[in-house]
Amino acid sequence: MKDRKKPKGTKARVQAYKKKLAYIGHAIIVSTLITVIAVSSFLLYSMLNSPSEQTPINPTLQFQPSNPNPQLKAAIVDHLSLTTPNQTFIETATDILEQAGFTVDYYPGENVTVEFYRNLPTQGYGLIIFRVHTTELGAFFTSELYSTSSYVWEQLNDQIWKVSYHGDPPLYFGISPSFVKSCMNGRFKETVVIAMGCYSLKFNDMAKAFIEKGARVYVGWTGSVLGSHTDIATVYLLQHLLLGKYTVRNAIVQTIEEVGPDPAYEHESVLLALPEEAWDYTIKTP
Repeated sequence: MKDRKKPKGTKARVQAYKKKLAYIGHAIIVSTLITVIAVSSFLLYSMLNSPSEQTPINPTLQFQPSNPNPQLKAAIVDHLSLTTPNQTFIETATDILEQAGFTVDYYPGENVTVEFYRNLPTQGYGLIIFRVHTTELGAFFTSELYSTSSYVWEQLNDQIWKVSYHGDPPLYFGISPSFVKSCMNGRFKETVVIAMGCYSLKFNDMAKAFIEKGARVYVGWTGSVLGSHTDIATVYLLQHLLLGKYTVRNAIVQTIEEVGPDPAYEHESVLLALPEEAWDYTIKTP
């Protein structure tokens, strides 16, 4: 017959009970920490990945030709209206577009926000004129003041940059080529993009981003350009592309011959277009 185990004393039972309580306490702490971490991670992920509010794009002005073609829509994005307004350019460019059968939507600088760019491809424009300041690396300006607490996800992913005029405050949000590729909703439909700002085609990144997003051709400047010069050159370019039915190549060559080099940056800036195969493209209008 086996001997019975000797019952534990009171002291031993108390110590065992304390160990059990300690184990339970540690388990509760670990479980709580795991829960806190999981909830915090979820909230952070939700904050950074939350979809932006869909801000409708409503042009300030719309111009329609006498016989509008519903397939032909153009936009003039006039961010420079805030710093270098030119009503004569707007009226002349609109007149050329209307003669070519385009309905024209006009967006002044205060409308040019991050959300405006985000939803632009959904509007079905066949031609977009970006009268917009551009940084040396190709970012397009917005009129929104920069803040570290806005567009956090886009900033962390290098899709939105802080930009400024001549490196001086105030700072604004600017959209990068990565924003065009990854953050814009929808796709462009064989759109002709004319980027009027300085450095809009110094590097190919922004042009490639628009083309990857569905644009047919991207026209821009390789260096600095005066506002007055890019306005004149764009008017001539539109005349040749839309009324003269020139190819992109011939329209650019003829424009350069007629307006000459920029008087302030004649050795810095040239008007070019991408992709190369689009040089022989002719815009189809009635």
